[in-house]
Amino acid sequence: MKEAFFPAFMNSYFIALGVLLGGALVGGLSAFFTGQPPITTVARLSENLRIWAIVAAIGGTFDAVYSFERGIFNGETKDILKQVLLILAALGGAQTGSTLIHWLTQENITP
Repeated sequence: MKEAFFPAFMNSYFIALGVLLGGALVGGLSAFFTGQPPITTVARLSENLRIWAIVAAIGGTFDAVYSFERGIFNGETKDILKQVLLILAALGGAQTGSTLIHWLTQENITP
């Protein structure tokens, strides 16, 4: 069953946000248990998890590629625009999560 666009758009944003925040915070908890610096680990993980948060939010790469293929070869340009907007929502969610983590940790780490 196809989901309406606006709920899918919102889901994409918040899934990326949740994956990034959850992954970084749980990784920081594991760093605490293993004697590593948790705040530094959380900041590093927020940078490294961005791409995975985006991929998780858009539902894997094959659906996106199929939508682009259908848009290009079948002339359904509306599908291309929808997929681009879903990817942008996922990018926004990942960026929001990363920004929140950096505000909370105040770390300036270059990977």
